[in-house]
Amino acid sequence: MIAKCSVDYEGRLSAHLPMATRLIMVKADGCVAVHADGGAYKPLNWMNAPNRLSERDGEWLVTNPKGEKLIITIAAIVSDTAHELGVDPGLRKDGVEAHLQELLAAAPRAIGEGFTLIRREFPTEIGPVDLMCRDADGLAVAVEVKRRGEIDGVEQLTRYLEFLNRDPQLRPVRGVFVAQEIKPQAKVLAADRDIACVEIDYDELRGIESNVLRLF
Repeated sequence: MIAKCSVDYEGRLSAHLPMATRLIMVKADGCVAVHADGGAYKPLNWMNAPNRLSERDGEWLVTNPKGEKLIITIAAIVSDTAHELGVDPGLRKDGVEAHLQELLAAAPRAIGEGFTLIRREFPTEIGPVDLMCRDADGLAVAVEVKRRGEIDGVEQLTRYLEFLNRDPQLRPVRGVFVAQEIKPQAKVLAADRDIACVEIDYDELRGIESNVLRLF
């Protein structure tokens, strides 16, 4: 939807976007994002699933289980369209990233002591989780594998965890973010989301070199 709107966020902090024409996206997985014409791909404000969207008298109220609120006040609608995109095949990984996932599936203990593999490409409504494992205590662990660990990867794993923890047969499901190198900002965000980070040496995993595995 393209609409003239104002946006207010209430949660860990407060934020206000004054009235202007913006793009409002509501995805099938429940995510709501408000975009301006600039700023590349990053929305001005958003609310990840799971959440609840209610509409009344030109106002959208988006709430989540954490008590956060996104209030979108719509003054005028310029365009309102909907389109079903269908099932996405997911992002194709490059050669190193795909091989790293394959190697970790064969040796899940490199991620954590006592880890065992349940399944590679574990399906969810929003795409497959790279590795679904169990830890030494038998609890489910969702593992996202990247060649280079950045904030987007943490956000992706966060969305998977929100869906997986809706399943009473799986929950509680915790997350582990694995990469050859993880950026400091991604580590901070992961810690805030209670997601563990593991930096792993690709060559060591292949048996070429040794002595570089760091757990944060």
